[in-house]
Amino acid sequence: MTPAKLAFVASRSEEAQQARNHLVKAHGDCTPEDADIIVSLGGDGFMLHTLHRYGELGRPVYGMKLGTVGFLMNQYRPESLTERLAAAHPATLHPLKMSAISESGSRAEALAYNEVSLLRQTKQTAKIRISLNGSVRLAELVADGVMVSTPAGSTAYNLSAHGPILPLDSATLALTPISPFRPRRWRGAILRAATEVTFEVLEPEKRPVSATADSTEVRDVVEVRIREDSDTSVTLLFDPEHNLEERILNEQFAV
Repeated sequence: MTPAKLAFVASRSEEAQQARNHLVKAHGDCTPEDADIIVSLGGDGFMLHTLHRYGELGRPVYGMKLGTVGFLMNQYRPESLTERLAAAHPATLHPLKMSAISESGSRAEALAYNEVSLLRQTKQTAKIRISLNGSVRLAELVADGVMVSTPAGSTAYNLSAHGPILPLDSATLALTPISPFRPRRWRGAILRAATEVTFEVLEPEKRPVSATADSTEVRDVVEVRIREDSDTSVTLLFDPEHNLEERILNEQFAV
């Protein structure tokens, strides 16, 4: 059986760069375009960078943790990499597609594998109207912000904002407020993945809001539409003992 052609990409940290050099000497290297598998070395932030940069190639991505956060990564062990790749479990992720309109009238689009978040830009709380599939569900949310999260991203910023953890295959999204003031007791909602969420910023001149899709930020937004991009997908590979579904399940029993 012909060994898989590997492309090693690494964050800028010295540790990750040294690991890349070691692995390239052991396994060779090719471009992501010519690879069978892309091996990403870093933390979750670099994994998201890898997915955004190379996701359109359709290559599965196997991450190894060489950063501060590694929920989307496998443990870094340079030995037996070929065998680990052969035994890895795939997890297919669909990103969110954000379409944002700024106060100037310009439009921007971006993908998010974790979440799309809206945040106040000044000391003033944000006021946001929330609609689902064109129907207003919350006329006015007064809060620091609000987000829509994928299942894979539900254990990240969403969890820190007290949002629900979603099973990977649940075909759902988490709609979670960030430090809500009114309605004070509103905890958010779990939505079907096919739901289109629209955020309208109220009083945008007085209460400016930014929108961020993973690491892509748009300032001074007045309207943001979010939906799952079912036509786009990426495949992550995980060691059997650390597959993503098991990690998400374990997070729900963490004490």
